[in-house]
Amino acid sequence: MKTILLLRHAKSSWKDAGQTDHARPLNKRGLRDAPRMGRLIAEQNLAPDLIVSSSAVRAMQSAKAVAEAIDDFTPLVEEDELYLASPRAYIDTARYLEESFQRILLVGHNPGISELLNALTGCDTVMPTAALAQIELSINQWRQLSPQTESRLVALWRPKEIDLP
Repeated sequence: MKTILLLRHAKSSWKDAGQTDHARPLNKRGLRDAPRMGRLIAEQNLAPDLIVSSSAVRAMQSAKAVAEAIDDFTPLVEEDELYLASPRAYIDTARYLEESFQRILLVGHNPGISELLNALTGCDTVMPTAALAQIELSINQWRQLSPQTESRLVALWRPKEIDLP
């Protein structure tokens, strides 16, 4: 069985109107929430074997903050294809991962990350910024992953609902 953790990037800044969407950094709340979600991952004993993040600045900042809060040794891969990606792009990215990875963390954007959650689990929810979902997949190899893969939403955490510093 494989596990996917989905993380929508933390809250980003809109201060610089001339900045491209890809270059937008985290704002104050995002800089607070991303490490909190990393501490939650550590507390729940859910450290991933690999983190794969969209190449957008806000997503990479979120992924790095999570990695540092977990243990700072988790490999982190920046993936251009996950910037504003569709659920299919997330699935295709995961399908080509090494089979030794049992639990991965995918960091991305809405609407794609919420659509992926909904496609895999059948739940109908929108992930707010810095939300984290844990999904168990009924596969033994990443190449078996598809939108039809039988899976189960184990937990969905929203930053406003967790009690961590």
